[in-house]
Amino acid sequence: MMRVLIIDDEKSIRNTLRIFLEKEGYAVDTAETAMEALERIQTVEYDILISDIIMPKMSGVELLEKLQEYLVNVPILMMTGEPTVETAIIALQQGAFDYLYKPISKEALLKAVRQATIVRELAVQNKVLEQEKIEYLKNLEETVSVRTLDLDKSMQSSIRIMTSLVDSRDPYTSSHQIRVGNLSAAISRKLGLSEFQITGNRVIGYLHDIGKLSLPSEILVKPSKLSHFEFEIIKTHSESGYSILKDLRLPWPVAEVVWQHHEKLDGSGYPQGLKGEEILFEARILTVADVVEAMASHRPYRASLGLTAALEEIQAKKGKLFEPAIVEACIELMTKDGYTFDSQYYESSFIFY
Repeated sequence: MMRVLIIDDEKSIRNTLRIFLEKEGYAVDTAETAMEALERIQTVEYDILISDIIMPKMSGVELLEKLQEYLVNVPILMMTGEPTVETAIIALQQGAFDYLYKPISKEALLKAVRQATIVRELAVQNKVLEQEKIEYLKNLEETVSVRTLDLDKSMQSSIRIMTSLVDSRDPYTSSHQIRVGNLSAAISRKLGLSEFQITGNRVIGYLHDIGKLSLPSEILVKPSKLSHFEFEIIKTHSESGYSILKDLRLPWPVAEVVWQHHEKLDGSGYPQGLKGEEILFEARILTVADVVEAMASHRPYRASLGLTAALEEIQAKKGKLFEPAIVEACIELMTKDGYTFDSQYYESSFIFY
């Protein structure tokens, strides 16, 4: 049973949310202040936290900062009666999983908590897998062939679950991650990389937008152009993806590449403003694949721009924003080798060693 802690200085809100969640089968505790919440987490292991932002003595954002010291992979939902984009950005940058506006409807609460439950269950599953892997290494000589296969299957399952999570939040980009992962692998093969590297770039592509789990659904599916502040919120998904993936033990720099996949050669990208060789080569491959697939596909706020426009874009900005060799490999794949996005199958035969 998932255990939830609700922190709010208004008793009526604490009780209402507790009733909603208990009816759904959650075990719920409440705290009136941030200090009381900090005391509780010292003795009780919680799976999900829901905290108000405006509270006396210590705000929800200040509490969020302190919780990073104590809680790992525990989704934290923030709520406020004064919804502003700036506050949302700060909360998401501090590691909040989602953002709820008061008065909170039962439907909005349950949707956010269910999403958090999936992420928490995945984190627990990964922790179990890590422990299994430790035990496996202790008995390596006796179990090497059988257990390697079992662990690889378990990790493949985790990767697929994480891939599908983003699709469930953002139906308009359904299969985007799969197409990007497959194109990244095809570009890697065209560049002559090893099968191990090809597999790694495929996996990274499959997970590169996992940070969108931390974004409000209404922004992800907005059918019109995003405002400046909404785009600033969207931009937090790279760092959120890093936070989600950094403890996942894989033989490739998955979290680091996801963090960098919107960086550009000239330093005009985000979130770190990296330049040239400061950007991992895997991230430079992923960036090209992501741009081409995004431009060639439908989005909520526009129709597909087409593959021709996508290839013209990366060609025009080759050497400035995108790695020349990667651009050339991608264009050759599409124009000479007949590569298409028609096949969206999920490759699960990963090479982990």
